[in-house]
Amino acid sequence: MIESSSIPPLTIFKQAYNAFLALGQFNGNERNRGVIAIANAIKTGFDRILEANTLDLEVSREMAVSEQMIRWLRLTPERLETTVEVLQQLAEASDPLQQVINAAYQLNPSQTYCQRMPLGVIAFVYEGFPELAMVAAGFSLKSGNSLIIRGSNASSHSDEVITEIIQEALEDVGLPVDCVSGLPCDSSPSLEELLTQENYVNLIIPYGRPSLIGRVSQLATVPVLRAAMGNCYLYWSPSGDLELARQVIIDSHGSIPDPVNAIEKVLISPHHNSSTLSRLFKSLQEKGFKLRGDTRLAADFPEHLTIATDNDWQRPYLEKMVAFRLVDTLTDAIAWINKYSSGHADCIVTESYRESRQFAMESDSALVYINSSPRFDRNPKQGESVFLGISNQKGQRRGLINLETFTTLKQVVQG
Repeated sequence: MIESSSIPPLTIFKQAYNAFLALGQFNGNERNRGVIAIANAIKTGFDRILEANTLDLEVSREMAVSEQMIRWLRLTPERLETTVEVLQQLAEASDPLQQVINAAYQLNPSQTYCQRMPLGVIAFVYEGFPELAMVAAGFSLKSGNSLIIRGSNASSHSDEVITEIIQEALEDVGLPVDCVSGLPCDSSPSLEELLTQENYVNLIIPYGRPSLIGRVSQLATVPVLRAAMGNCYLYWSPSGDLELARQVIIDSHGSIPDPVNAIEKVLISPHHNSSTLSRLFKSLQEKGFKLRGDTRLAADFPEHLTIATDNDWQRPYLEKMVAFRLVDTLTDAIAWINKYSSGHADCIVTESYRESRQFAMESDSALVYINSSPRFDRNPKQGESVFLGISNQKGQRRGLINLETFTTLKQVVQG
């Protein structure tokens, strides 16, 4: 196998596109065998992957990479086992390309319907979380697409070994090897080339910190599907139960490895009494949370809260940290959330049906949770629910990123 680092980027793009065309000759069962082969190869290759990952961690520490990025980067047997389970669940899911949907209109006297089709070549641009490259490969293969993996310098050794293992698995089952390929991250022009390859790349999915998402969105001429993480809000109503609010906050941070839907900001009513707030703050601190608050709350509870900056309310912490802010009404809370939240998953804890309906209708979020933890799970083991992440952008691909997100619709007019 030729080292990807020795192949010009344009050649990688062309090979991925040609592999997508070739993949169209294989049916759903054959693609499923490919997904299973990838899962088995990853399980067999645990030692190879972990050895490469250890090298990445050593290099990252020498380069003084942040502890947050080290946590994201560090693979464990448990994280790899979860990845294998996600791929196995993907293989068992129904074929998205077999879905035929009635059209919203009919062109008389013909019959009109919609057929799901693969998008083509998808580029997954990410930092940290090397296992997500494997999950993205499973999503792409299952839906008939090619995938180009472009990680960060911090995960270069892991990415290389993961790509090799996936390509070996594809070769073993006779599928086009280049339907999953890696793009070296050792040069900035390779990323810029990738983001502007309208002839060969059909969708870019960036995954990581806001700085990465913003850079990709600014440079890309290819359509971008932004995956969001963190900065989710909770409004705790005066009628809302303290224990439920506490559980929802704590549980939302339990997603492994990435805190996709972690509640990092809590808006509270002035009608909550001081003893109730103290109990909540103390409980969260005992669970290892760092707490911040607006000026009023930080002054009232100096033993629990440090002052949040103006910038805190619109940025994700991506760690076990929660900031609290007083708001007078639910309407004020919704306006604040719509302005400062990441917009992909926001919550309310309330006993009021009217408040729950107002929040659901007026909150401009992709997902709204009412008296429920927003904790994200890629493989919730319920039906065919398998997810890569969540997108906060408007349009047809807003919300949970699932198999259907990797497809488009072709309208067929039958005479």
